[in-house]
Amino acid sequence: MTDEVLKAADTLVSAFGEGRLDDYFAAFAPDATFVFHTTPERLTCTADYRALWNSWVDDDGFRVLACTSTGRLVQLLGETAVFSHDVETTVSTTAGEETLKERETIVFRRQESGRWLAVHEHLSPAAGA
Repeated sequence: MTDEVLKAADTLVSAFGEGRLDDYFAAFAPDATFVFHTTPERLTCTADYRALWNSWVDDDGFRVLACTSTGRLVQLLGETAVFSHDVETTVSTTAGEETLKERETIVFRRQESGRWLAVHEHLSPAAGA
């Protein structure tokens, strides 16, 4: 099952890094929650995250240019898995390009279909970033 979770994580990260937003947001359950160090509030569903993303695009011309995942770890807990990794993301806004170094934890839940969907994401700055 570890390979299945890694495949789900790879699908999510590659869609994010390649700007395939429909594929990216489809990797999350509708009721997924999100905690980002860049936003003051917890987001309580994927639709809220997508609306926030759209505001970043509208307000700042936000785009993800690249994303690299390293230091990956999967912890299986029955039908739940915790995936943690280091992530380096290059983004572009009206202010220019920036490379972010962060740590991320994504909790996946196995669906009845066998597919692993993300149900929670927590992002924090990497130590020393």
